[in-house]
Amino acid sequence: MTLNQLILFLPSALIVASSPGANNLLAFANGSREGLRPAILALAGRCVAFVFLVAVVIGGLGAVLEASEIAFQIIKWAGVAYLAFLGVKMMRGDGKSEGAGSGAFVHGDTYSLVRREFVTAMMNPKAILLFTAFVPQFVVADSSFSITNQLLFLSAIYISIELMAAAGWALAGSIIRSLHSSSRQLAIFNRITGVTLLGAAVMLATARRT
Repeated sequence: MTLNQLILFLPSALIVASSPGANNLLAFANGSREGLRPAILALAGRCVAFVFLVAVVIGGLGAVLEASEIAFQIIKWAGVAYLAFLGVKMMRGDGKSEGAGSGAFVHGDTYSLVRREFVTAMMNPKAILLFTAFVPQFVVADSSFSITNQLLFLSAIYISIELMAAAGWALAGSIIRSLHSSSRQLAIFNRITGVTLLGAAVMLATARRT
């Protein structure tokens, strides 16, 4: 990899990774509802999904989604339905976390949050197009590294940046959560974060392949 590649790629990746998309809004919602630590651990689900998507793209299947409007729409609307389901579920919740009401942290809660991050990433067609259209822009054809190795390297850097940006969204959510300690206030804030997820569903619903 060349220095010029990284100089161009790093700030661009930071901007893309920090944008308020469906995945980051979910991290914010997790932070606001469950706290920072569970929300950070839940990002493992997104990481696994992104690693899988990189393998799919390098395997050539990403081009199918990029070219097929039907495939794009199927995945997109499945993601919209899932985010809307999470939003409605959160809005109907009370002032308690999904875990123990005392704030205890148990394995079952972790798995649930990790699963949500994984499914949201996998059902977001923009995530696949990210590794199909965005990352390849920074590949240099005449480099001593093969195109595959460059894609792997740049994708690994992007995933690292994505996780750091997502942690920032989770932190923002947890900070707001700390300002609402009573059960009634948390119930109100659950509705707010539910609306946030519904907003993420709307954003995904309006997504286009280009």
